[in-house]
Amino acid sequence: MTQELNDKEKAKAAKARSEATAAKEVVLNKDRTGKGTRVAVSMTRGKGSQEVQYEAFDTNQADTLPKDLAEFMTLSGLDKLSGTEGEAKLISWAIDGFNSDAYAVASDPIAEFVEPNWPDDLAARFKLAVRNYAAATSSTVEDAVAVIKPGIVAYLAGQEKK
Repeated sequence: MTQELNDKEKAKAAKARSEATAAKEVVLNKDRTGKGTRVAVSMTRGKGSQEVQYEAFDTNQADTLPKDLAEFMTLSGLDKLSGTEGEAKLISWAIDGFNSDAYAVASDPIAEFVEPNWPDDLAARFKLAVRNYAAATSSTVEDAVAVIKPGIVAYLAGQEKK
């Protein structure tokens, strides 16, 4: 019982921190408009975490994101680096991003069943439905996919006809 209360208190504190961080980001970015980075607020890793602020692209605001590589180079400041420094930094980021994405896909047992043309929100809901179905019926991921995926495919085929 004590551990359960402690876990609830930790969850409540984490939620409060998250809400406070989001509110701080709103204040810090209130004067920022158009395309470009925004101030992000987070905590350092490990014991004795401290708050940090840094520039980051806000993937929740599509209208602030660059639409092509040249625009990214400008908005990120890589175009101001001399010689091939900017390109080398971009390649480093691309490799990190590729590796991170590859790990995320490889470590998600349901990702292999998501079609590349599916919208992100539909893919997320499909994964959740498969996890919930598999857990509720004590079935395998493959069995859950066999039940759910045909409905998703039929739904998308119907959307294309509209």
